[in-house]
Amino acid sequence: MIGMGQGEAGDACPFTFNFDPATFKVGDMVSYRVTGSLAGMPFMGTLAEVHDDHVVIEAGDERYRGTRESRPVVQESEIG
Repeated sequence: MIGMGQGEAGDACPFTFNFDPATFKVGDMVSYRVTGSLAGMPFMGTLAEVHDDHVVIEAGDERYRGTRESRPVVQESEIG
C-alpha cells in the first residue's frame, strides 16, 4: 500500500487505489480507514455502491458504509 515501501522482491504495491472521490465508481478499489481501536490501520475494499454523500465498501463477505472522501472512513461499530 502507499507508504508501505516495496516488497521483498523489490516490487511496487500490486494494488491500484482510487483516491479521488469525485471519480468514484462501482468496482473501484479503495483504501479505507476505521475509527476507534482500529484507527491507523489501512484496510482495502471494493466500492459496491457510490452515493452523493457516502459509499458502500465490500471487503470479503462484508459490506460497510463509509464516508465519501479520498480514504473513506467506516465507523468501528459497523465492523463485525
